[in-house]
Amino acid sequence: MRCNYCEWRCELSGSKYGICKMYHEQDGEIQERFPYQWSTYTVSHIESFPFYHAYPGSKSLAIGTVGCNFDCQYCSNAFIAKGEPDTLLEHLFYLTPEKVVKLALQTGCHNIVFNVNEPTVSIPSLLELSRAARQEGLAMGCLTNGYTTDEATELLASAFSFFNISLKSISSDFYRKYTRAPNVEPILRNIKRLAANSHVEVVTPVVPNVNDHELLEIARFLSSANPDMVWHVFRLLPEYKMKELRYPSIEALIPVLEEARQLLPYTYFHNFVGSDWVNTECTECGTVVIERLSLGCGGDRLISFDCQDNSCPECGHRIPMLGGKIEWNQEVV
Repeated sequence: MRCNYCEWRCELSGSKYGICKMYHEQDGEIQERFPYQWSTYTVSHIESFPFYHAYPGSKSLAIGTVGCNFDCQYCSNAFIAKGEPDTLLEHLFYLTPEKVVKLALQTGCHNIVFNVNEPTVSIPSLLELSRAARQEGLAMGCLTNGYTTDEATELLASAFSFFNISLKSISSDFYRKYTRAPNVEPILRNIKRLAANSHVEVVTPVVPNVNDHELLEIARFLSSANPDMVWHVFRLLPEYKMKELRYPSIEALIPVLEEARQLLPYTYFHNFVGSDWVNTECTECGTVVIERLSLGCGGDRLISFDCQDNSCPECGHRIPMLGGKIEWNQEVV
């Protein structure tokens, strides 16, 4: 029996596990091995994931499981994403979807974001969580590598209101060498599919002398999917199997990204302290309408929001945004 959650389509008959090691065949069905078991939860600013154009200023409950269907050579969460699930069981905690939602409400969160590892490896639990969250008026978002089948993409679209998809390269050669995935095409397909009906932001880590020459091509592709696509460009953080690699040069990337911003105006460059590429400008008149602070990887937050009804105060131009500004301590309505 084949698993159809991601494009690996692993054979799981008998006692076999697939690439992610999170599903197995039981009673003639593909089932999760560890349903409702979570590796982490924490409260964070939504900008820190990053989501810059979704529910700005809101408080998010970040939650994750274990496992991944990629083997990214520079994974920053390899202990959770690539560790043997069996050996991590003692670090997991069991919470029903209703208890996760209760936890979100008790901590004053306005939404739930699945991060840390790949949501594709825990789809049944996340579908149940989304139903429970929806009943309490909580939106859900996720970070994903986008390597899902058409069927699974539809399931994710039913569960999540907003996505951050990691487009690591425009090249299948890159994916084969640095993630083990054989083909980039499913990811490009899913970005287009989800961008047509959901809020999608994209993140691209820059690997020096490997994918930095692709940035303009990536910008062109994203613009073709949605000319208002939000694109986060990150410097590579040398981790896991690429610890010896150097950080990309900020100064060398800026001229390329200035050109990319002509194609994709909502291009942001951060994950380092003090970036001035984290603010949102009106694309019509250039007024800064949203200010953010970059404290490094995972530390971004909203500073000011000057676009009532998501419109520029100077010229009235509409700023693409999912939801409006939410105060950090605002109660869920």
